[in-house]
Amino acid sequence: MSSQDKIQELHVGILSAREISFTLNGKYESDPGNLVLGDKCRAFYRNGKIVLVSEEREISSTGQIILKPAGSDMSFTLHDVVIGIGFHWERTEDQVFKGSLKFIAEEDRITAVNLIHIEEYLKSVISSEMKATSSAELLKAHAVISRSWLLAQIEKSRKNRGENSPVRTEFISDTEITRWYDREDHTNYDVCADDHCQRYQGITRAASPVVAEAVEETIGEVLVYGDEICDTRFSKCCGGITELFENVWGPVHHPYLQSITDNASSPPGSSQAPVDNERAEDWIRSSPEAFCNTTDKKILGQVLNDYDMETMDFFRWKVTYGQDELSDIIRTRTGIDFGTVTGLVPLERGSSGRITRLKIEGTKKNLIIGKELEIRKSLSKSHLYSSCFYVEKTESGKETKFILHGAGWGHGVGLCQIGAAVMASEGYRYDEILMHYFRGAELKRIY
Repeated sequence: MSSQDKIQELHVGILSAREISFTLNGKYESDPGNLVLGDKCRAFYRNGKIVLVSEEREISSTGQIILKPAGSDMSFTLHDVVIGIGFHWERTEDQVFKGSLKFIAEEDRITAVNLIHIEEYLKSVISSEMKATSSAELLKAHAVISRSWLLAQIEKSRKNRGENSPVRTEFISDTEITRWYDREDHTNYDVCADDHCQRYQGITRAASPVVAEAVEETIGEVLVYGDEICDTRFSKCCGGITELFENVWGPVHHPYLQSITDNASSPPGSSQAPVDNERAEDWIRSSPEAFCNTTDKKILGQVLNDYDMETMDFFRWKVTYGQDELSDIIRTRTGIDFGTVTGLVPLERGSSGRITRLKIEGTKKNLIIGKELEIRKSLSKSHLYSSCFYVEKTESGKETKFILHGAGWGHGVGLCQIGAAVMASEGYRYDEILMHYFRGAELKRIY
């Protein structure tokens, strides 16, 4: 991808439902039908066709329906968009978007897809992932990694579609279930709009002038390693040490995604690596020097949106379960009846202390699960903040409790958003922030 012409228009999957209500804030032209539509509309799937109803007019198609804005200042509002899917703050909200709106059929549902220029998409992503009022250097760093990640995923999808034997990411036996969770290769659009890809909420999170400037000043800039665009991952809070790609996303090693200690004094390639249980417990109990070890609400407010700010315990955190509660959660989340859960035993840890293989012991069944996200999903009604934790089991009379003491928020690979916010507040330039988290990578303008 060496020219902007190749990536003029991005297809972003926003919402999938049996029926979608939306409002056209201005005039839009339909394809098919060549009708000029506006105001309140709804779309649904009926008898093998996509049906769109606007006032008393109806359009139907067996393939797709596209609505294109008649002017540059037009927008549309999708109602009841689900955000934070599967997380503790999952909810619905109305979201406003620029660009064109396309409806496609996926099984017995329809999906709303936003057609938008990549640089306009990035302005929203940055404002959706963090506050539009964040510092300029933090926003520029995030513009570069969001652009790099996106282009790397599109290129990866193209390669995967041409391969007869895709990389295997699931291994299941009678004694163990191992799954890597990466971004699914969406076949009908480039990326989705939720945390599964990158948060994209249109112009709902109004981009400030500094966001637009951050994108425009870095236009076409990506991180590269050799001839390839870097797969630039990021998470909320690494907890003090970043994690390796292959311990989270897939059995692939990226040299620029090293495990580093998140402070200014760690030399390249160094970390305190709490990879065994005893050292991990000591690490989690500690409060090490790290960029992301901050309680400064002004800095945190740059990275955390209102629903993220509902909790402030993420650098170090604690979750307590009763034995019956934990057994019910694991049964519900895994679909496996372990009976009464009697033990959670970490077997392997990654470089940041995140558990990659966990043995669940129960009165009916013992099973090993991994990797990182499989563990987080199995031990919470939504997701644990991270898989970097140790287990304290207490017994008092007939009551048994499992206390999970943990560190960090998210997978910990690549850029630590809170750490990067602190670096920006301390005067680091955006390129210095990028080189701290992506060791050995280079900044390059490709269009």
